[in-house]
Amino acid sequence: MAAPRRGAADPVKALLHRHRELCERAVDPLEIAAGLEAHGVTDRTAARFRHRDVFSLAEELYARVPRGAEQRPEPEPLPVPRVRAGWVLLTLLPGTLAVATVAGLRLTHGEPRLTAVAVGVIAVALATRAALRHGPLAGPPGTRVWRTANATRAWTLWLLGYALFGDGLLAAVVTGGPDALPTGAPDGPWPTAVAPVLALTLACAPAAWCAHLLTAGARRRLVGSRGLEDFTAAATPLLFGTFTLFLGALTALLLVCATVLHAPAAYPQTLALGALLLLARLLTVHRHRHAPAVVLGAAAATEAVALALPLAGRLPGCAVLATPVQAVVDAWGVGAVPALTCGAAALALLCRAARTLTRATAHAPTGVPE
Repeated sequence: MAAPRRGAADPVKALLHRHRELCERAVDPLEIAAGLEAHGVTDRTAARFRHRDVFSLAEELYARVPRGAEQRPEPEPLPVPRVRAGWVLLTLLPGTLAVATVAGLRLTHGEPRLTAVAVGVIAVALATRAALRHGPLAGPPGTRVWRTANATRAWTLWLLGYALFGDGLLAAVVTGGPDALPTGAPDGPWPTAVAPVLALTLACAPAAWCAHLLTAGARRRLVGSRGLEDFTAAATPLLFGTFTLFLGALTALLLVCATVLHAPAAYPQTLALGALLLLARLLTVHRHRHAPAVVLGAAAATEAVALALPLAGRLPGCAVLATPVQAVVDAWGVGAVPALTCGAAALALLCRAARTLTRATAHAPTGVPE
């Protein structure tokens, strides 16, 4: 559809009349842009008015409003999310329950061990769900995109399951197994990577703090910015700084967990998965759900194919199917599969975040108290 032309029926003028009160009381274009965002005006809507984004459209609306010489009040700062004890405790709960579950795994045997692990896994899952529904890691309120949310949740569970069992299963598959079920011990016939998954669960707390720092810092920079380029220049190092801070925290948690449990840390694949999950959550929090669902799904599918190909290669005449996975495992080990898969997916989401989360429209307030 062709973009509307300005003429006798000026679409920008019609938009100005529709939001005249907002435009007249605004002290700068950024305030108009935030108000338009709250009313559902998106960058796609702005493109119909021949503007690249909402803020460019807001600048024209601000310029068109006649202004007197009276002194206008200073702009009120945008609402900055506050640190609340509730969400702080919720983000600590998954890691605490995971530690208790690992302790139960190590201290019990037989049927009590199965019961302890089952109860612990359910408790950790419920605690993680609660942590993702409150505080900085919570998605925007009022969004009912159930299909996308369910897909994202399923892919995340698969990726975490692969982090726990995948390397051991792949090692068994490429050597002709598996011949036994996992026992939960790192030296068992099907090694279970407990330390990396425990570190990822504990990382829920630093992830929440990084999301809080990103949102709070972006809101402050939004008020002080003079335009789009100014805000992007300030938000870009903020995004990469919080991302690096999370990776540093996850590295420290991995080191501690591996040392305490006397288990491999699996740094490359665990850091890649942690980066992927953080970026997916940050994009979801800031109303970008589609890209995380697609990228997480692609990563999960790649890992599933990596497990399936060696099994398919056992069929008569299908040995060639196992060649790609076997070559990767022979060159870099079984950990290379999740490291390369999650690393590539995280890089894709990082590029997406660098384009979207450094734009002012991603941080416009939604009008709901935080």
